[in-house]
Amino acid sequence: MADKKVAKVPRAAYERELLRLQTELVKLQEWVRAEGVRLIVVFEGRDAAGKGGTIKRVAEHLNPRVARIAALPKPTERERTQWYFQRYVEHLPAAGEIVLFDRSWYNRAGVEHVMGFCTEEEYQLFLWQCPIFERMLVEDGILLRKYWFSVSDAEQQERFRHRLEDPTRRWKLSPMDLESITRWEAYSRAKDEMMVHTDIAEAPWYVVESDDKRRARLNMIAHLLGSVPYREVPPPVLELPPRPSSTGYERPPRDLQTYVPDHAASL
Repeated sequence: MADKKVAKVPRAAYERELLRLQTELVKLQEWVRAEGVRLIVVFEGRDAAGKGGTIKRVAEHLNPRVARIAALPKPTERERTQWYFQRYVEHLPAAGEIVLFDRSWYNRAGVEHVMGFCTEEEYQLFLWQCPIFERMLVEDGILLRKYWFSVSDAEQQERFRHRLEDPTRRWKLSPMDLESITRWEAYSRAKDEMMVHTDIAEAPWYVVESDDKRRARLNMIAHLLGSVPYREVPPPVLELPPRPSSTGYERPPRDLQTYVPDHAASL
C-alpha cells in the first residue's frame, strides 16, 4: 500500500513560522559567538530531497562570518592520497562558528560506494572509522547534528522533471542525479548500512521526511533549535549619532561617472 500523501503546510502559516524560527536562529548564532561554541550541522539525503533549500533558509539571516556553508567539490588528485577525513577537518568550526555541511564525509557511504568511486576496502574502513571520528569531535566539545532528508521515489522523480523543464534550475540536474533513479534500491541499501554503523549515541541521525519541502524545513530548524541549549544574548546598546552639519562638500558632476542603464524604467 502506498504511503498516504502528506498535506502541504499552507504558505501563510509556513512563512510566518519560518520567520519566527529564523529569528531564533539569529539568537542561536549570537549565543554561539558569545560563548565560543563550535556547531556542525550535517545535511545528507537523496538527490532532490530538499537539503539545499533547507540550508538556504537556515543561513538566510545569519552572519556569514559566523555561519558558513561547506559544500566541497570532488577531491583533487592530491586529496585522493590523503586520509579520507583530512580535507573535511580543515572546514571544521573554530570557537564561535557554525558550519553547515551541504553533504559531508558521508559521500563515501553513499555516492562513492554506490557508483564505485571507492574500493570495497576504503568503504569498509570508512564505516569503521566514521563513528570514531565523530566521537572525537564530540569529545572535544563540538556540537554535531546530523540530518537525513528522506524523499519518496515518486516525489524525487517529479522534482527531477521540474528541474529539467525550468531553465533557472536545470543546472541542479546532473548525470549523476539521473543515475540515482536507476540505482534507487542500491542507494537505499547503502543508506541502511550507513545508519547501522554511524547512528551512534554521541551523534545520532535525525530523519527529516521531506516530500513536503515547507514541512521539512520547519521541522528540521525547529528540531535543531530544540536540541541546542542556547539562550538569548542581550545585544549591545546602540544609538544612531546625530548627522554632522555640512562642511561644504559637493558631489562631483554625474557626467564624470559611468552609471548602469535604468533597465527598470523599461518595465
